[in-house]
Amino acid sequence: MQRRILGGTGISVSEYALGAMMLGAWGNTDQDDCVRIVHRALDAGINFVDTADMYAAGGSEEIVGKALKGRRDDVVLASKFFNPMGPDANHGGTSRRWIVRAVEDSLRRLDTDHLDLYQVHRPDPTTDIDETLSALSDLVRSGKVRAIGTSTFPAEEIVEAQWTAERRGHVRFRTEQPPYSMLARGVENAVLPTAQRHGMGVLTWGPLSAGWLSGRDLSASSRAAMESRKFDLSVPENARKAEAVRALSEVASDAGLTLPHLATAFVRSHPAVTSVIIGPRTLDQLESLLDGAEVTLDADVLDRIDAIVPPGTDLNRADNYYLPPAVADPALRRR
Repeated sequence: MQRRILGGTGISVSEYALGAMMLGAWGNTDQDDCVRIVHRALDAGINFVDTADMYAAGGSEEIVGKALKGRRDDVVLASKFFNPMGPDANHGGTSRRWIVRAVEDSLRRLDTDHLDLYQVHRPDPTTDIDETLSALSDLVRSGKVRAIGTSTFPAEEIVEAQWTAERRGHVRFRTEQPPYSMLARGVENAVLPTAQRHGMGVLTWGPLSAGWLSGRDLSASSRAAMESRKFDLSVPENARKAEAVRALSEVASDAGLTLPHLATAFVRSHPAVTSVIIGPRTLDQLESLLDGAEVTLDADVLDRIDAIVPPGTDLNRADNYYLPPAVADPALRRR
């Protein structure tokens, strides 16, 4: 497993990061099997594990903490906060009030005294970024957190946070975690260049585009199509994605690759990307993804991908999983 330096921090991380969202009630409910998945990833050379407090309502962090017993010092451990952790409106967000509690809760569940990377899971329009950076800076200076980052932030908010940190003397965000895949390339327009400009590490999520690039059957009769509107091929955006998947499958076949290996290699090929988060639910899924860890794509293959999904294009805008308030809330657009 190759390593890269995370955003100028000097921290060496594997090109694959193990995403823990599927460990626990949201995916694999067998805790012993989840622990085996973490151990297999570490044995394969993955030293970067990413989770979040909201995953399985803290259950993912507890499983990761259990799995890392005796191996914590060899792992770069990342978690995230922001999403609601209960019915109380103050049990979420990016206020100082919540941050100082959220980090203690995560440290307890993970059974560790520090996080190597603590990330804001989504932008918070209700809280001044100065407030958030001030609280996070205190965590870094106290030793509870080694570095801080963002997830799914638009480029303009990344820039605002960098400026605020410089002007107010705060610790700055060193990483961004955007969604990025062959079907969701919108971050190529501004997010990835902005991260590069500010020397930020990038750990991407969703390289298989929520299963679209997993190689499974996406026909109208497939289980996936029946389970969720996300795979409903009567939706025009999904129909476009299905057409792209068929074409990308041909590219993978011609290159002698599986579609998931093409997908993960594509994301790793961007010079802004430090590490690609893979989120297996089973040990077999992990093994399959590990087999593609050393795949590289030549220019001809990348050109064919560009011809199917043009650079900077999201085939479905919803795949970004974040809409700015001015877009999501009609009241902000009307007098």
